[in-house]
Amino acid sequence: WGAAVLLLLHVLMELSPAVNFTLRIGFYCLLCLVSSALTVPVCLLVNGGRTVKNMRIIKAVVRTFKYFFGLRFEVKGLENFEVEGPAIIVSNHQSILDMMGLMEILPDNCAQVGKKELMFAGSVGLVIYLGGVIFINRKSTSSAKMVMAEVAKTMATDNVKVWVYPEGTRNCTGDLLPFKKGAFHLAVQAQVPVIPVVYSSFTTFYNPKKNLFTSGKIKVEVLPPIETKDLTSDDVSDLTDRCFRTMRETLFRLSGRPS
Repeated sequence: WGAAVLLLLHVLMELSPAVNFTLRIGFYCLLCLVSSALTVPVCLLVNGGRTVKNMRIIKAVVRTFKYFFGLRFEVKGLENFEVEGPAIIVSNHQSILDMMGLMEILPDNCAQVGKKELMFAGSVGLVIYLGGVIFINRKSTSSAKMVMAEVAKTMATDNVKVWVYPEGTRNCTGDLLPFKKGAFHLAVQAQVPVIPVVYSSFTTFYNPKKNLFTSGKIKVEVLPPIETKDLTSDDVSDLTDRCFRTMRETLFRLSGRPS
């Protein structure tokens, strides 16, 4: 009966893109929940609680996910992470699959900024809490500003890098949404460099509107750091626009589409 069910599912996946998409997404979510539940006790035993050091363990686990889904990564520019002291890392945000791309290149001693709702995502929320993810309430501007102010202090005292998605939400259109300025205010306030990271568009192999989820290749490029020394709050808009233009041009180039 088990073999018959598997054969039926395989046939349905071949015949129906909707079934294929639903089953692959379902398996991805199940894989996240199960692997998170198994990783939580390891993080507690090795590091004793909430610390960005747990990201090494989480990274090792998540990097195996690509083999289940036939995804390949082509990475350039990792040497640009090798800056002394803290930095703000900004990247484009496309889908729930971004976690695999994030963990493929995540540098050591780097905390991510995520939406508060992730805390309640079962074992996934627990393991990323243990990994030192910084949660913000996107619905409360004042709360988000307070959190980011604390992040600036943490960067200075703990010498950590912080990973932010400046678009603020997922965007699977093959282009970039306008950037929010919070990450760039933070970089200027802390006088730390901004390191842009760009992932090629997923639209050739992943598109929820078309029920598309197949294997594919993702190109990743870590761009040279953009210095913020001697910049002030008056320069934040120019810094944001400069980063947006550079990342958008890189996104189009990596995705093989004209600017």
